[in-house]
Amino acid sequence: MRRAGRCGRQALEGSPMENGVGQELGTLQTPAAEGTPDPHPSHPRPRLVFHTQLAHGSPTGHIEGFTNVKELYTKIAEVFGISPTEILFCTLNTHKVDMQKLLGGQIGLEDFIFAHVRGETKEVEVTKTEDALGLTITDNGAGYAFIKRIKEGSIINRLQTVCVGDSIEAINDHTIVGCRHYEVARMLRELPRAQPFTLRLVQPKKAFDMIGQRTQSSKSLSEGRVASGKETLRLRAQGPATLEDGPSPFEEEAARRVDDLLESYMGIRDSELASTMVEAAKESPGAAQLAHDLDSVLGEFAFPEEFVAEVWAAVCLSKEAQE
Repeated sequence: MRRAGRCGRQALEGSPMENGVGQELGTLQTPAAEGTPDPHPSHPRPRLVFHTQLAHGSPTGHIEGFTNVKELYTKIAEVFGISPTEILFCTLNTHKVDMQKLLGGQIGLEDFIFAHVRGETKEVEVTKTEDALGLTITDNGAGYAFIKRIKEGSIINRLQTVCVGDSIEAINDHTIVGCRHYEVARMLRELPRAQPFTLRLVQPKKAFDMIGQRTQSSKSLSEGRVASGKETLRLRAQGPATLEDGPSPFEEEAARRVDDLLESYMGIRDSELASTMVEAAKESPGAAQLAHDLDSVLGEFAFPEEFVAEVWAAVCLSKEAQE
């Protein structure tokens, strides 16, 4: 498992830092008399305060005290007086619909959070003339699946009303809110050829200077992750958030390769899922054990054996490249 990082910087006079997060000291205990052991030794407690804005424009707010994505959305919603369900996804350090800057399970301590909220709803009719639609799906961890990439020359790419960042709300009037991205990708793959179907999409609200993206390269090394060497706040589905060291060059490269495999096999991109698989591979002696480990923690994905073998090979190649 990734080693938890230490708080590398103490707060200065309890004031927030300029970029994205402040660390404030907790209440200090009164020192015990000289020569008497202090039963309650004072330990500074870092208080992480992140800066946030609505992506289409708003004053700057400050949030703290969240341990997972749903709680993060709730905190942002409280600051701006909106419902958490209005938030489609968040990006780090940019207000644009930039899929390389998506907030996943880690936030750098100096990252600035931009929340993209619901804009206009639109419906588009699609006819599958090929097995693949050309969509890469991801989700926000709080019930909304959305389009992360549109393949050039694909069926969807020919529909100008469909854009990267659009949330998929329903397929043929069947709501998919609350479904994970791999479930939505599976539904789309299973739709029959030559039979039209309808997608109900919600686009993120845009400011006057924001232009929706049509396509997005999948080859970025960062995928919205902070640079190696920085401490990050790791959000978890269960348990408290933790401060950890940033991913090593090997981990970043391995996660990128595995993320590419997820897109090829499943039509999804998920940097956090890729990182989880890399962590499992680091602890496994071979592909067979990795298949068992992944089945025990990610059984709902039902990864085929040939895919797990590809994951194992990708992690090994990444390790060799860094040695």
